[in-house]
Amino acid sequence: MRYFNTEGLCDPEIHYMVNLDERLQTIRERYVERGSYFVINRGRQYGKTTTLWMLEGYLSADYYVVSLDFQTLSTADYQDEYAFTKAFMCVFDEALEEWEDAADVQEIIHVFLTDREKYTLGEMFTVLSRVCRAASRPIVLMIDEVDSASNNRVFIDFLAQLRAYYLKRRKKPVFQSVILAGVYDIKNLKLKIRPEEEHQYNSPWNIAANFDLDMDFSAKQIAGMLREYETDHQTGMNVDEISEEIYRYTSGYPYLVSLICKTIDETLSGEKAYSDKCGGWTREGIAEAVKNILKSRAPLFDSLVKQLDAYPDLKEMLGDIIYQGKRVLFSSAEKYINLGMMFGYLREDNGRVVVANRIFEMYLLDLFAAEESLNSEMYAYGQNNQLQFVKGNRLDMDLALEKFVEYFTDIYSDNDEKFVEAYGRKFFLLYLKPIINGTGNYYLEAQTRDASRTDVIVDYLGQQFVVELKIWRGNEYNERGERQLTEYLDYYHLDKGYLLSFNFNKKKEVGVKELQVGNKVIVEAVV
Repeated sequence: MRYFNTEGLCDPEIHYMVNLDERLQTIRERYVERGSYFVINRGRQYGKTTTLWMLEGYLSADYYVVSLDFQTLSTADYQDEYAFTKAFMCVFDEALEEWEDAADVQEIIHVFLTDREKYTLGEMFTVLSRVCRAASRPIVLMIDEVDSASNNRVFIDFLAQLRAYYLKRRKKPVFQSVILAGVYDIKNLKLKIRPEEEHQYNSPWNIAANFDLDMDFSAKQIAGMLREYETDHQTGMNVDEISEEIYRYTSGYPYLVSLICKTIDETLSGEKAYSDKCGGWTREGIAEAVKNILKSRAPLFDSLVKQLDAYPDLKEMLGDIIYQGKRVLFSSAEKYINLGMMFGYLREDNGRVVVANRIFEMYLLDLFAAEESLNSEMYAYGQNNQLQFVKGNRLDMDLALEKFVEYFTDIYSDNDEKFVEAYGRKFFLLYLKPIINGTGNYYLEAQTRDASRTDVIVDYLGQQFVVELKIWRGNEYNERGERQLTEYLDYYHLDKGYLLSFNFNKKKEVGVKELQVGNKVIVEAVV
């Protein structure tokens, strides 16, 4: 029986996975058949290795595909160009062994490896050109984890030679196509290959074609995978609805899609609330799976924390986007935007930068709250009064909002508008976190978030609350916000919503009141 895989290579024979045929066909037609050299750089666990492996099989009828992994090369193999050329040709020869009709080509390589002890890179490429001439089919070179070599001078020299041969491809036989894959974009990677104060950009790879293929899974692709699962298990799930909900949490990040499915299938099934495989494949089951995932030590999250520690400016940008709804204009030339996009933590949306998906945002909210909890008065207040807000496993959001208004007014009412605009929503989220922690979750709705408005969606043991946080901009703006909230409540099939306004009008009425807007009840709190 197949299963959902989150560790390493995915194989459609043994794993449930998205159909990649359309992606493979596009890569072949748009890049390989045109003779392009290109780089697939995406974040960790984005399906790069699986794509290369399946592409190898897809191209094998018409090409010799030489698939290498630079992680197999040791530090000693980069000691100098002589060590590198020998190591490279050894793994190149090993990759050709699976092709039964490549014996003549391998003989050229065997002579290279045994004739002399040392070869320069230039001499190695001369031999590779002979290999390409002798081969009965065009050769496609694939190198995975190529960024593991990026801080070695000999690797830069290798790229320079590759570029030189590519530019002479009308005169000399060379590879049909070269495909490099890794997290870091080696076209722009700044390398420390000279004294500490000197850097240079990796110009030898400026021949690379722009690889702009979308590697996120669409809701339609997720649905195709789940239909195969449903055929085997007959859970009765609404495949389209579940696929859309998984996409809303992940924005199609491949690893996160598989992780949610794996958690529902293997972890939730058999639990008290989900006694069989049917119960978990619901919106509530997905929310529970996400809660479990956020508590786990997934390698992807460990990598995220590591990168934020290494790039504090990127971390600050993420905090501004999440807490303040800051509109950061997209520019691929800006260093930290580029880094965030490269790692997969940010994406471009209508000309501005947003967090890549809801799960990353929820994880970052938890991370920031944990870091600030020791020194946050708001967090401490929510934690100390947690029990009064939960009665019989039911969260009393009305009371929680009322007490927030009281406490916020006592502590922060004398602060200026700029301070509250910057930190008001942050304080509410820090206050709410310990109240629901361990039992519920919250996330920010990306579609409604900007500098003036943010919707917080709270899930608590089957209860769902929509709390709109907004900066007061006058009565007309406020009434429009109330109407928008009622529309959003319709989407979530809720009759009651919450509106928290940070109001700087001196004549404001601080407190909580209940309004009837159409057929919805709005609990409006003003601080």
